[in-house]
Amino acid sequence: MTSTTKVSRYAQAGVDIDKKYDAVERATAAIRSTFTPGVVGDVGLFGGLFDPAKMGFRDALLVASTDGVGTKLDVAKRARVYDTVGRDIVHHCIGDILVQGAWPLFFLDYIAVGKMDPPMVSDLIRGCAEACRDAGLALLGGETAEMPGLYAPGDFDLAGTIVGAVRREKLLDGSRVRPGQVLVGLSSSGLHTNGYSLARRVLFEELGLRIDDRPRELGGQSVGEALLAVHKNYLPLVWPLLERDQVQALAHITGGGLVDNVPRVLGACDAWIDRASWTPPPLFRFLCAQGGVDPEESYQVFNMGIGMVAFVEERELQAVLASLAARGEEGLVIGRTRARSGAEGVVRWTR
Repeated sequence: MTSTTKVSRYAQAGVDIDKKYDAVERATAAIRSTFTPGVVGDVGLFGGLFDPAKMGFRDALLVASTDGVGTKLDVAKRARVYDTVGRDIVHHCIGDILVQGAWPLFFLDYIAVGKMDPPMVSDLIRGCAEACRDAGLALLGGETAEMPGLYAPGDFDLAGTIVGAVRREKLLDGSRVRPGQVLVGLSSSGLHTNGYSLARRVLFEELGLRIDDRPRELGGQSVGEALLAVHKNYLPLVWPLLERDQVQALAHITGGGLVDNVPRVLGACDAWIDRASWTPPPLFRFLCAQGGVDPEESYQVFNMGIGMVAFVEERELQAVLASLAARGEEGLVIGRTRARSGAEGVVRWTR
């Protein structure tokens, strides 16, 4: 029998609208599970509506940030695991506004593909939704775009935008940093979302490793497990400290590592950091050794095991460490602030 099903001209050009809506429909329940009291409306509106007052923010500053997962997506593609990078982008964006003292209100995702794959796209959205729900913010909207000719079949991109709020008196902008404060490092869960272009070159191109290989240097983890470890969410660890005004500044250690991110809040100080105060996890040591990465460069390319740095007054140190410990986090005293020695605050190494 000859089929009489008519194929749309748009589908012939490479865009299948039905598959797009299939992908969104698969994730609708996960999206609705993130809705907080501030959400106005439902899935499918042209724009997401949100009432900050219903979240307790009547007179506050809005803080917004946008970012992408980057070439970690290539690892997800190799492993055929997609929900983890959805979590990554949410946690990354949370960290970027948390350092200014902001509570996250809502998140928007953007997914672009070469050829619509509903299970893959729904997994990406589901990962974003689950991370939003667990952190208490709404997945308010997003966009899924099929762009044949711009992306090859199987290729995709994932980015996100977050909006949060901070009360004016709680804003962290570096102005509270003074000499003599203690730098407390919070551990990372892995590379997070930075340094993957170098990591992929070392592991896949130079060493010829596959996603399921388990080099002994990784302590039992496969290459895929080590590289896809989800970006840590620092909100439950840091928020109690912010509520008690026990933190004077925060630095999220993303692209640029400690070298470039700590100075963003230093003001009139330098940060003196002791690299011997913690041991970088096996993945970082393996990448640096096998890739011939100079120690100075490694702390700018990778986070080297420190994903967040809190600036704390000496008198608050023990209380801060106790609060972190109560939530399962070992706070690491990695350095101190001193009066700035040059025109701008920089990171200096004590050893």
